[in-house]
Amino acid sequence: MLKPLYDWTMRLAEHPRALWVLAIISFVESSVFPIPPDVLMIPLILAAPHRAWLIALVATVSSVLGGLLGYGIGFFAFEQIGQPILEALGKLDRIEEFNATFNDAGFWAVLGAGITPFPYKVITIMSGWTGMPIMTFVVTSIVARGLRFFIVAALLWKFGAPVRDFIERRLGLVFTAFFVLLIGGFLALRFL
Repeated sequence: MLKPLYDWTMRLAEHPRALWVLAIISFVESSVFPIPPDVLMIPLILAAPHRAWLIALVATVSSVLGGLLGYGIGFFAFEQIGQPILEALGKLDRIEEFNATFNDAGFWAVLGAGITPFPYKVITIMSGWTGMPIMTFVVTSIVARGLRFFIVAALLWKFGAPVRDFIERRLGLVFTAFFVLLIGGFLALRFL
């Protein structure tokens, strides 16, 4: 069942417009979409390791631009748009506590969310809502998202062929591990 999906993703990764799809996913993931761009970025790099740096750059730039949309949602439309998104992510009950300390540690919050599996969209919206200085937000987002995507690109560029062989031989195990980690991460964030 997973093999056709994997083959389709690899074919998409080789398509001339795949970078545009990655750009769109990276953009919307930073403010509203729950699936991280890594889902497409990894097969893109595995299919074309010589483009690893370009792929990481597209993901970084698109993610930061999408982060600005999230910032705008928080700044201009928190009650109408931002609050329902945070409520859907199970983070609404922590707003007051978060707001009280966010701007004091805002640089570190954006950096941490930009690198880790913590939903970056939560931080982008909260950055706008709390009025974090826009330049602090942009610079930190560039550093955080750049680190995340360029480290993934470097690892796949360096170890791409063995990683691809491992994935293709153990496709079921890889997808199971990915979904367990993804769901575990969301559950940990929801209940912590």
